Amino acid sequence: MTTTLPSSTSAPAPARLPAVIYVLTAGTFLMGTTEFVVAGLLFSVAGDFSVSVADAGLAITVFALGMIVGAPTMALATLRLPHRMTLSVALLVFAVGHAAGALTDDFGVLLATRFLSAVATGAFWAVATVAAVNSAGPRIRTHALGIVLGGGMLANVLGVPLGAFAGQLVGWRGTFWTLAVLAALLAAAVARTVPAGRAAATAPSIRAELASLGSGKLWLVLAACAAATGGVLSIYSFLSPILTEGAGVPESAVPLVLMGFGLAALVGSVIGGRLGDGHPYATPLVTAASTFLVALGLLAMSSSPVAVVVLFVLLGLVGLSANPVLVGLANRFGGEASTLATAMPTAIFNLGTAIGTALAGAALTTDLGARGPLLVGAVGAALVLVPLGTLALRERRGAQRA
Repeated sequence: MTTTLPSSTSAPAPARLPAVIYVLTAGTFLMGTTEFVVAGLLFSVAGDFSVSVADAGLAITVFALGMIVGAPTMALATLRLPHRMTLSVALLVFAVGHAAGALTDDFGVLLATRFLSAVATGAFWAVATVAAVNSAGPRIRTHALGIVLGGGMLANVLGVPLGAFAGQLVGWRGTFWTLAVLAALLAAAVARTVPAGRAAATAPSIRAELASLGSGKLWLVLAACAAATGGVLSIYSFLSPILTEGAGVPESAVPLVLMGFGLAALVGSVIGGRLGDGHPYATPLVTAASTFLVALGLLAMSSSPVAVVVLFVLLGLVGLSANPVLVGLANRFGGEASTLATAMPTAIFNLGTAIGTALAGAALTTDLGARGPLLVGAVGAALVLVPLGTLALRERRGAQRA
């Protein structure tokens, strides 16, 4: 959204983010941790349930499927509920799901609890992005989304590596118990600090929300969301075999590499959010092209330990940095009834993750071995350029006609 600034002899002071943005960020940090902590625990989970590493990766795929279901359906189901209530209940369900997962000895039950936790996570992410947009002023919406989504990136810096370290020390069940306790504590904090949200009388109707999905530009943005995360996270989710079996990196170094990826992703998310306010089309195009080049580099030098580690960190920097920009564009193209449109990227990000990780897991079992997920990632990164390029051309032609 473009805002014309009033004429003045001095530049206006930068808008300050409200405190609620940081509370929401704490929630996305927790949710981001659980979604991908299994990536650092694949061998532990596989050994505990006597399944293959590729099958253990289903715990990530199933979680992504739950997010696909949870984000749009919960956005509609809770349309007239206070944001505070929805976010608190989502965290409590998340806690129950992780406790149940930590107690089970059946791999099928584990997958079911992952799905339940993912539905709750989808509800939290969907409502959190809407609450962030509503809380921030027009000039800093993308910046606010960059901070909130940055919580998921911060999870890759701290949450996922710490979870992997804990898994090596006390097992993956200890990591799940920790997540359950933290979710219950955060639910209490959200109930005390997050505003209730808009009154039910002013909430848009479900019909209006569904009508907002009629925008062709919105679906181009969503296609970019799917391809972007599908490409990057098909590589990220199978980092353990890529590093250990493909490049010969010790398993003990995997959490450190995860931390490097997460730190770079956090920086990329914040920078991408800031740049996206002024350059909403150029920013995703540049990051998508950079991601494709990095993925090709990983594929070409998959047996070099140093090259793989360096390129993997670069993948974190550029691979997901346009996500807050894409969410901001979805909010814009959704129009006034934009709750569902703003929630859709969360579902589509995870649709890309589910497809990407499923294909990467299948590729891992072929003769390609650890290079299989890298090939899937490179193809996904190339596909991002198609909807983004189409969208940029449509916007350019529209501006010329205007």
